[in-house]
Amino acid sequence: MKKLLVLIFLAAAGWFWLHEPEADWRGMPAAHDPVQTDARQPAFQQGDYTITSLADYHIKAVVLSRERYRNDRGATLAPVDLALGWGPMSTATVINDLKISQSGRWYEYSWSDEPPLDPDLIATHSANTHCLPATPEIRRQLLAVNRLDVVTLKGHLVEVAGPKGYRWRSSLSRTDTRGGACEVMWITGVDVTQAK
Repeated sequence: MKKLLVLIFLAAAGWFWLHEPEADWRGMPAAHDPVQTDARQPAFQQGDYTITSLADYHIKAVVLSRERYRNDRGATLAPVDLALGWGPMSTATVINDLKISQSGRWYEYSWSDEPPLDPDLIATHSANTHCLPATPEIRRQLLAVNRLDVVTLKGHLVEVAGPKGYRWRSSLSRTDTRGGACEVMWITGVDVTQAK
């Protein structure tokens, strides 16, 4: 009997761990497109890395997925990636009909039968964002973000240069896809709310 209870507990814990909660709000909690303007900050050092601002950037979006990184080369600068959706990609029914995942600094989505939204709109209203926190407090806030939170991020899209020719450059477009399409963001401000 004790073994059966342990198995039931493990199965329930596994389901809870792997099951993604469904979005349950009405409307678009992140209706507006990200705002990108000309960079105003000079390059600066962060440890062994030179960080050059390419554009000032402000985004309010729903967190479609989050992935923590500890062991790759970018992990000391960007401990977490957030897959973000805005406009029609912040709609609960659309999010619930997509299978969303992240790994290896990539963001992927798929659907079962018909796409819940025009695939071009999915691509142009969502993005994987490599999050580089400007302070320890912002790092703590970013690591506490969960799927389906609504985040407002302020900062800069950047290029990172490091030892041995290391380069990590942000996309400056919301319409690109594939390699190089992710945003590399130096984050100076974070606000987290629940979708309503």
